[in-house]
Amino acid sequence: MTDKCKVLMIFPLFNASSFWNYKETCDLSGARYPAAPLGLITVAALLPTNWDIRLVNRNTELLTESDFNWADLVMTGGMLPQRNDALHLIERCKAANKPVVVGGPDVTSSPALYAAADFQVLGEAEEIMGNFVAAWQAGETQGVFEAPMGKTDVTKSPLPRFDLLKLEHYLHVGVQFSRGCPFSCEFCDIIELYGRVPRTKTNEQVLAELNALYALGYRGHVDFVDDNLIGNKKALKKFLPDLLRWQNEKKFPFEFSTEASINLADDEELLKSLGQTNFFAVFIGIESPDTDTLVLMQKKQNTRRSLQQSITKIHEAGIFVNAGFIVGFDSEQGSVASGMIDCIEDTAIPVCMVGLLYALPTTQLTRRLLAEGRLFSGSEQTQSGDQCTAGLNFATKRPRRDVLHDYRTVLAAIYDPVAYFGRVRRMGRMLKRDRAHKMIRGDLRSFGRLLLRIHRAGPGTSRQFWRMLLDCLVHNPKALPYTIMVSALYLHLGPFSRQVILEIDQEIDNIDQGRWQAPPLLSPVEVACVPA
Repeated sequence: MTDKCKVLMIFPLFNASSFWNYKETCDLSGARYPAAPLGLITVAALLPTNWDIRLVNRNTELLTESDFNWADLVMTGGMLPQRNDALHLIERCKAANKPVVVGGPDVTSSPALYAAADFQVLGEAEEIMGNFVAAWQAGETQGVFEAPMGKTDVTKSPLPRFDLLKLEHYLHVGVQFSRGCPFSCEFCDIIELYGRVPRTKTNEQVLAELNALYALGYRGHVDFVDDNLIGNKKALKKFLPDLLRWQNEKKFPFEFSTEASINLADDEELLKSLGQTNFFAVFIGIESPDTDTLVLMQKKQNTRRSLQQSITKIHEAGIFVNAGFIVGFDSEQGSVASGMIDCIEDTAIPVCMVGLLYALPTTQLTRRLLAEGRLFSGSEQTQSGDQCTAGLNFATKRPRRDVLHDYRTVLAAIYDPVAYFGRVRRMGRMLKRDRAHKMIRGDLRSFGRLLLRIHRAGPGTSRQFWRMLLDCLVHNPKALPYTIMVSALYLHLGPFSRQVILEIDQEIDNIDQGRWQAPPLLSPVEVACVPA
């Protein structure tokens, strides 16, 4: 092999039907997909500087034969909802006689499924990509390179190759401050992949990433992709003053979103700092309003508190909350629908990702279900999906029909336009924004498109939207841009929820008519073959 190499990086397609793809919302702003592939452009920065790199995101652009013909080497991989396409890409590479490297969280969790790839990069790439490069340059044609879980020094993470992105294709671009989460939720694979000791980049690293985006002309929404931004509060509190200074110097070019645990509400100083630096949204995993369920899933940080008061504190800091909820836990005693609906209404959270419990590979939940003989055969090889379109890949303690009925009841209630825009209206009154939204190119055009499509959505949706908008104008006009953002999401979430309800109704009907048969459970022999 020569020192030079032409690398084709391919970001696989996500499952077409997904809560997260926000198709209509992207179309409003002229974007093609919500988020840019931060992992791949970080890997690109770890490759030799004299290698030529071409990035193709299958969610935003076509992959052509000329791309394949150009490449000496293909790199791909991603998350579980990208598995189908990642495996297809590996097959395509083999057919074209192109060496292929696969990495990312899904191959790390289920490497056996990706055995056809020539090379596997398992775990965090920073400290092992050099080993791959050396092997490739030495002429090796296959190999597995594995990083120890949760040990990578993220201060060695390079500046991502933002220049490889077509920035106009995305609703937002991501940066990362930390990896890992201090909690131990049974169903979550973050601690399995990245550990329970959050590791943080230096302040200088993150500011360099923001500088790079700024220099490329990017303005607007930047997402801190951390699985729990407040996992290391001490480091975050040292970072935020530097971030505030940077924002002031640059005249606040960015608005930030992130993900954090509910105990964010306990720290008023931290909340204030986040608001001052222009964080406007946070995703929080609430999962369930039931204390027994939270204890069973080992999410005790959500107990011993009023969820309503906690969410109100965050809203009043100028940061609106998106939330995750899950149906299907073993501890559910009878119907949980009304309690979950009441929780969502009481907290005035408009955007709620309500899903069915899903046993991900290499989680505590999967290991427990295996030990109890309740995981469906083939679940360790479940195809792409998210919790809205897949789930319950195990024998539930409650009748499956009852779990599904609760799920569709919650979706139907919270994504009814009266309920949805009612929550937007109440959130808009609470949202105390010190800093007004900074208009960027395309905002007015997007707003015009929103008004047209809200009108087309029918009088029920249109009437509730205008009622909310006028209420916000009268009571809290600074919150208006953010209530408009959340309203735009409804153009995706309303139709998506209705489609999921149709699918759930079909499965319930199949159960009622005796047409649904539970998949076989994993046998003791199969269990013995599943990696611990």
